[in-house]
Amino acid sequence: MTEPADEPARERILRAAEELFAEAGFDATPTSRVAERAGVPKGLVHYYFKRKPDLLAALVDRLPDEPVPMTEVVVPGDLEESLHRLVGVLDRALDSSAVLSHLLWREADTHPDVLVALRARYDRVVVRVREVIEAAGGRGPDVEPAAELLASAVSYRHSVARHADDERGAMRRELSFLARALEPRPHSN
Repeated sequence: MTEPADEPARERILRAAEELFAEAGFDATPTSRVAERAGVPKGLVHYYFKRKPDLLAALVDRLPDEPVPMTEVVVPGDLEESLHRLVGVLDRALDSSAVLSHLLWREADTHPDVLVALRARYDRVVVRVREVIEAAGGRGPDVEPAAELLASAVSYRHSVARHADDERGAMRRELSFLARALEPRPHSN
């Protein structure tokens, strides 16, 4: 692998760590291998990252976490379309780091700090989904469980199922189901 000479050493180290952890896993990748791939002395890896788990923490911070452009996502009165647009925004954000996302979910089982960071990201997705549901007109006691359900589905797709052949069709059906479930029901007398 060739790295641009003007790329900062810290960035080269993180890029190398991401690639190597994805190839062999965190535990099977020594920092000396990261240094070699990054083209830096091993001591420089430890200068930026005191412990090897600090590399994982830094990789969690690299996951995209941009705000959702509500004016582009929300279609007032059309919850289903708003949810489709939201999932599209979330997918595009994480498509830019598909390997990193999958890697971190894999490492969450054995590294509690990664699990805590990913849980915090999940909580932020729940908030975003809830905001879109409410802005599109969704109200009532089912909004919070619906937001949690959709955040779980999106997180699952981004962690393990992103290469499934029918993932877009399945998600479309799930979003339609959620939108119908949140529609106001007439009161019966």
